[in-house]
Amino acid sequence: MSQFIDRRLNGKNKSTVNRQRFIRRNKEQIKKSVAEAVKKRSITNTDTGEDVSIPNHDISEPSFHQGKGGTKERVHPGNDQFITGDRIDRPPAGGSGGSGQGDASNDGEGQDDFIFQISKDEYLDILFEDLELPNLRKNQVNKITEWKTHRSGYQTAGIPSNIAIVRSLQQSLARRTAMTASKRRQIRELESMLDDVMMSEPAQPLEETRIKSEITELREKIASVPFIDTFDLRYKNYERRPIPSSQAVMFCLMDVSGSMDQATKDIAKRFYVLLYLFLTRTYENVEVVFIRHHTQAKEVDEHEFFYSQETGGTIVSSALKLMSDIVKDRYPTNEWNIYAAQASDGDNWADDSPRCKELLVKQLLPYCQYYSYIEITKRAHQTLWNEYEKIGEAFDNFAMKNIQSVDDIFPIFRELFQKQTQS
Repeated sequence: MSQFIDRRLNGKNKSTVNRQRFIRRNKEQIKKSVAEAVKKRSITNTDTGEDVSIPNHDISEPSFHQGKGGTKERVHPGNDQFITGDRIDRPPAGGSGGSGQGDASNDGEGQDDFIFQISKDEYLDILFEDLELPNLRKNQVNKITEWKTHRSGYQTAGIPSNIAIVRSLQQSLARRTAMTASKRRQIRELESMLDDVMMSEPAQPLEETRIKSEITELREKIASVPFIDTFDLRYKNYERRPIPSSQAVMFCLMDVSGSMDQATKDIAKRFYVLLYLFLTRTYENVEVVFIRHHTQAKEVDEHEFFYSQETGGTIVSSALKLMSDIVKDRYPTNEWNIYAAQASDGDNWADDSPRCKELLVKQLLPYCQYYSYIEITKRAHQTLWNEYEKIGEAFDNFAMKNIQSVDDIFPIFRELFQKQTQS
């Protein structure tokens, strides 16, 4: 039986394979923890790692042991409530096993949940799993680069999980054949000589002993050749190849009027941070256009979009008009996939809401792949929501959701950008 001894120096990523296997096995629980963590994150630390807590009963391993065997009947004194086959309820949690109202004993024992740290990349992979830009068309293949992993031959270094067993054994066989071929040829020649010596007259015992000794020595040398060596190991090689994709632009339209208090703005910013991370993580070179508006709309950079303190009245149509102008000037609809995400508290001039509907129906939605409207409010919806509801009934590429608290951000984000199933 062959024995393998790993004499390589311990690297910092030695447990990577076991770590990835653990994450795969507990994927659902980790996804729940990540979803909960999103609610607690601030705008500035969404792209860091996370401490994930998993209940111990979810990671416990089943164990098998030898029982006493046989069928046994036991009689317990004082039992006047149960018979064989009855199920006994578990004692209520938080007490000492009874139904008393006293405090928990300080002599009991318990076990905390298992907590481990996932990296930034693992956190974002889980966060944006199964999400995509809806209705992405293959208009032009010169801007966005999507990556797909492909098998690409073999390499001499890698991680244990990528070992190509068959190819490694083939390399081992080739090495052992090359190292022992000449010795096996000499053995065949010596065995032929031995047959001649043993058949010759008179007998030559000294020559026969010498030949047998040489044969034994050669066979020992052949047996000393290791079955497998580090040089034999081959690992599956994977490489990321760019695949043709379409170019797309995402318009982020945020209401910064006086009716948007700080808590509402913070929810809007969190949503846009999540959207920005999703775009930059999933797609390469996707363009993002930031538009802030109150009574007037203005295209701004990323920093001003998130941190500017400018405020004023509310005219939502100004942002839609600016978006339409930018699309006409810079993003030909026959070459670009147009996306938009609008966030507002729904407060707008009553006579401006029909104008918003008209702009969307006539100038934007016919050319947009997907337009999402997020209304951040706990109060009753106003004219803007009512006008947008009419649009939602007529256009499949329009979606609207209501966010009432921080807890709603991530679930609604996933609903808006859930990967579509292939029919």
